[in-house]
Amino acid sequence: MMETVKVKSVEITTTARVSASYALKANIRQYAMLIALVFIMIFFQIATGGILLVPMNVTNLILQNSYVLILAIGMTLCILTGGNIDLSVGSVAAFIAAIMGTLIIEEKMDVTAAIIIGLLMGVIIGIWQGFWIAYVRIPAFIVTLAGMLLFRGLTNTILKGLTLSPFPRSFQRISSGYLPDLFPVIDGFNLTPIVFSAIFSILLIITQLRKRRAKIRSNTGVIPAFLFIGQLLLIIAAVNLFAYALATYKGIPIVLVILAALISGYHFFTTKTVPGRYIYAMGGNERAARLSGIDTNRVLFFVYLNMAVLSAVAGIVFAARTDSAFPLLGNGFELDAIAACFIGGASATGGIGTVIGAIVGALVMGVLNNGMSIMGIGSDWQMTIKGFVLLMAVAFDVLSKNRAK
Repeated sequence: MMETVKVKSVEITTTARVSASYALKANIRQYAMLIALVFIMIFFQIATGGILLVPMNVTNLILQNSYVLILAIGMTLCILTGGNIDLSVGSVAAFIAAIMGTLIIEEKMDVTAAIIIGLLMGVIIGIWQGFWIAYVRIPAFIVTLAGMLLFRGLTNTILKGLTLSPFPRSFQRISSGYLPDLFPVIDGFNLTPIVFSAIFSILLIITQLRKRRAKIRSNTGVIPAFLFIGQLLLIIAAVNLFAYALATYKGIPIVLVILAALISGYHFFTTKTVPGRYIYAMGGNERAARLSGIDTNRVLFFVYLNMAVLSAVAGIVFAARTDSAFPLLGNGFELDAIAACFIGGASATGGIGTVIGAIVGALVMGVLNNGMSIMGIGSDWQMTIKGFVLLMAVAFDVLSKNRAK
């Protein structure tokens, strides 16, 4: 009996180690991009003479790239369904911004009412495109390419080639406002970000410890304790350093609260809910997913409805940021979002990718843009470098799959 017990304990230990190794390999692209982001930030911090991570520039990084972060979340879901993309997101964002400009600036409509109408227009656009893609089964590339042309044309029709500006201050605050400090300001130091980061750190430690204990009890495999502690400390350090940068400038931007809600909500949806897992199942093998009882048409319809709504949000945020609605707004947004997803670990064939990975990819693009701009590198070389980074990220994905086979 004693020998049997020993054999079983060895088997459990081996399984745990294999599971940890598999988990690391399965997420290698996300970890690689996260490490790459850190090194890119260190490089530009040195190359710019310390300007990159100045508190004001850290806040500007978030404000300038908020639209990419929002679009990358929705684009990730599109890519997960089987490598599908949405080429219309920039035009939809411009169309919604044009509607905002017309309603708020020209018609003097209440800002809240105008935003609700803009979001409802996003829903209608999503229903329109989702119907053709999911139920008529016209390829998403064709439908969204048509949408890109259609909504760009409608934008120019509404604006008549003109720029509408300025928006009222209440609308501008979406992208340029800050949360009021909930605590006394000490020598210009905003305590609110510090308090929130401390609360987040405590909650993170509690939840991660609970998850680890649950895995140990179920023998599903856990990473070594030193690696677990190291990851936890790195995340906490990064969050608190970011909070310190916010605290020494103006505090927490309102758009950051919007981003935090979207990122946490969609991360939970894709990893912890049944509909979220349906998206991954469809991307892995649509036919098998359909045979297992998943309504793949409904999944595809939801994904493109969701993408249109997030495009509307991005259009509102960008219009508030630039304080204007203009005909060329949104040009290239779709390429930025697609690049962020692939750099962040999404697979071109679908079924692989995470919301967090897309955010990391968007931040890589944002830091590259910001760092090269500070260094005075021309837009031609900026496009060249970003194109190279995108190609290398996808090549890494293909080579990793070939090696696994």
